[in-house]
Amino acid sequence: MAKIMHVQTVLMVEDIDALKAKTGETNTKDALAKAVSHYLECEYTQIQNMWTTKLENVVKNRTKGIYQEEK
Repeated sequence: MAKIMHVQTVLMVEDIDALKAKTGETNTKDALAKAVSHYLECEYTQIQNMWTTKLENVVKNRTKGIYQEEK
């Protein structure tokens, strides 16, 4: 059986609204749950320089797309 813990934090209303919009959820609880789940599963959060790695992948994918269009 999974253990459940009730947690609280203080966040800006604008941040919660942005999180709801980004996750597509209408209530705070579901938006936070979806965001935490994504954070734990996302491959980039396990890398120390996650932003560098993510940008390198974006550049690589866009460059690959440009070369495919030219062929």
